[in-house]
Amino acid sequence: MVNAFLKSALCSTNPFNSTDEIIKWLIEQNKKTQVHVSKIHFREMKGWLFDENMNLRHESGKFFSIEGIQVTTNWGEIERWEQPIINQPEIGYLGLITKEFDGILYFLLQAKIEPGNVNCVQLSPTLQATKSNYSQVHNGKKPLYLEYFINAKKEQILLDQLQSEQGARFLRKRNRNIIIKVDEKIPIYDNFIWLTLSQIKELAQIDNMINMDTRTVISGIPMFSQSDDSQFVCEADGFEEEMLKSCMASKSHFHTRTEILSWFTSLKCKYELSIVQKPLKNIHDWIIESNCIRHRENKFFKVIAAEVSISNREVTSWCQPLVQPVQQGLVAFIVKKINGIMHFLVQAKLECGNLDILEMAPTVQCITGSYSSEEELPFLRDVMNAKPEQIRIDTLQSEEGGRFYHEQNRNLIIEVDDDFPVEVPENYTWMTLNQLIMFLEFNNYLNIQARSLISLINFNN
Repeated sequence: MVNAFLKSALCSTNPFNSTDEIIKWLIEQNKKTQVHVSKIHFREMKGWLFDENMNLRHESGKFFSIEGIQVTTNWGEIERWEQPIINQPEIGYLGLITKEFDGILYFLLQAKIEPGNVNCVQLSPTLQATKSNYSQVHNGKKPLYLEYFINAKKEQILLDQLQSEQGARFLRKRNRNIIIKVDEKIPIYDNFIWLTLSQIKELAQIDNMINMDTRTVISGIPMFSQSDDSQFVCEADGFEEEMLKSCMASKSHFHTRTEILSWFTSLKCKYELSIVQKPLKNIHDWIIESNCIRHRENKFFKVIAAEVSISNREVTSWCQPLVQPVQQGLVAFIVKKINGIMHFLVQAKLECGNLDILEMAPTVQCITGSYSSEEELPFLRDVMNAKPEQIRIDTLQSEEGGRFYHEQNRNLIIEVDDDFPVEVPENYTWMTLNQLIMFLEFNNYLNIQARSLISLINFNN
């Protein structure tokens, strides 16, 4: 099945729909779906309430809540802070159905509108549902194709991982990232479409076309077999070929897997993270107003109330809180050829909502407001001062629109020259794409920003 994934990643020809036709189809899906999202006051949010601690909850006790936490850590210059956070203990499904046509694996995606999306319709997984959604707490319809995942046999499952969400915004949140393969004919509904993996990656080069949930699922796809000594050989004469070579490389790693595990484990032992839940009404430096929860200095993000109507959803109208960023974000990998193989400069990063203290993150991950105030942020200058010919990927990508309102990150991959130093600070290391994807087989190693960037890498010119 590894070969099937790779063949799909190299196949940009789709006899059902060309990439241009898919873009036109998405425009039509946008036109035919009625969407209205309006900001309202908290008191107008039907189904939601502030409890005695002023934590914001759904009246059912399900879905998610906005709560307060106090963070204590020995990581970085700030040892203690308080903030609101999304508490959503449910594990949801992010699932892709695949099927072979004429020897090529196709992925079934849906044109889905989330209330926080910048551009309404984006391509999402076949199934994207929280437990509250698919157990019908909202009294709506069951999500389409749910039964295929619930009843999947073990031989149908091609990928099955628990992966984290944004560690600065969610408290230990994870989703089940799963890909299954069907052989039988299945119904294809109006807002669903078949794409090759190459087409998904091609569309991901366009701003806000492929949603975050699709990106996280495809990031974990292995293009190689760890037990197979016969590796793909290519003549590297372009960035795409260099990425494929890095993806398939079984040798010439700057660090061995054991060395990387030791590096990561030692950092987890060195740094501490203590999270104490605290009533939202008592968290320091945050203010609860009639229409938002914001930082006293208007930093970081705010929580707003929204009234939503979307004509093609399981429930067509509802109210909910959304997290709105104050600034756009920046996530970037620096890559460099070492021993003839492209390596990624990976950061071990602590975020307050992480399940296990640290996760592997891009070289740079920050909000734009930090450019002037954190000039000493490692490698930020290298990213911001990159020459045009060094920029291999540069695109705006949305965060998950079901929880975040108009939140975008600029996603960059920057290739540096041979004179860029190989020696890096303690919490950084060099890894090949092969090694990054290998760690994606296990839970809670790569954060969602790293996975998003990896998903953008296309192997076709």
